Amino acid sequence: MSMQIDLGDSADGRILVIDDEPANTILLRRLLTDYGYRSVTCLNDPRAALASFLDEEPDIILLDLNMPHMDGYAVLGAVRAWLPPDAYLPILVLTGDATTDARHRALAAGATDFLTKPFDAVEVALRVRNTLQTRSFHKQIQAQNARLEDRVRERTREVEESRLEMLEHLGHAIECRDDVTHRHTVRVGNNAAALARDLGLPEEHIAILRRAAPLHDIGKIGVPDAILLKPGRLTSDEFAVMKTHTTVGARILAGSSSEIVRLAETIAQTHHERWDGRGYLGVQGESIPFESRIVSVADVFDALTHSRPYKPAWPVDEAVAEIERQAGQQFDPRVVASFVRAHERGELDSGEPTPVHAGAAPADPASAVVATTG
Repeated sequence: MSMQIDLGDSADGRILVIDDEPANTILLRRLLTDYGYRSVTCLNDPRAALASFLDEEPDIILLDLNMPHMDGYAVLGAVRAWLPPDAYLPILVLTGDATTDARHRALAAGATDFLTKPFDAVEVALRVRNTLQTRSFHKQIQAQNARLEDRVRERTREVEESRLEMLEHLGHAIECRDDVTHRHTVRVGNNAAALARDLGLPEEHIAILRRAAPLHDIGKIGVPDAILLKPGRLTSDEFAVMKTHTTVGARILAGSSSEIVRLAETIAQTHHERWDGRGYLGVQGESIPFESRIVSVADVFDALTHSRPYKPAWPVDEAVAEIERQAGQQFDPRVVASFVRAHERGELDSGEPTPVHAGAAPADPASAVVATTG
């Protein structure tokens, strides 16, 4: 060797040489190993190039252009097709054709640089080292970017989790206004999850629904106490104000990147839609989001079995019977069937139902169910 070359970490770079002439691959292997490169794989049949590339995962390829069966341009195309868009894999073309046309064609196909035959030993060693160093820098930058992206994702997750916790606290504060047990939202979440499981939803989606469902009434922050806590039927004007809690809730929850909050927005907007189309927005049947149909049943069941300013609590069995009667009218029949199965298995969270007020009988079914639509 006419000069010493400090390879540094490049000495460990994986080198793949593809040339149909055994004399050339023997020469290049000896040349590269003499200069200190430790991993040199040589291939004389270009038809095996892609398999060798996938198996060896080289850091650099030295590629002949003029080969039988499959020329270097075809090999370039096959290799580049397997590389991710942001990958940097240097490919040095070995060629005795120094014409401009050959160079342009090779560069267009994805070549990085050229080594001209006959080889100059020092030039080969230096070009391989320099391109390996460039690949190493590129990999370091990619790794750094990946770490930064992980930090951004983690920070975003923390921010979204913090926002969700704030919304949950807000939801609990709002429910304190008209729920003496302070557990309505938790029970709705638990029961929505129980119905979703019976209906065959994936566990990861059930977990999301369990956290999204309790935010269904967050828009009640915009309803005055005089209406929210009124002990009797609402007037048409008052009911119009009550209905705005769905759109207010959706606005509060809008614009989040959190899957939980996005689902909560949908549920807040549509959990008062009815199967027969006589709900707040007039959406009906299968057009109502499935999760909203589930939460609707869970919400009404809990509202019926617990006291509210406008009504006493119903016994659980009567509430279940009423929900069954409303199948195909207020509720999705399939969700009602799931609700009944969950009830029969003892899977529903009914908490400690508040007792029927002394001397008071439950309101008639029609008025009770209408009342819970607030």
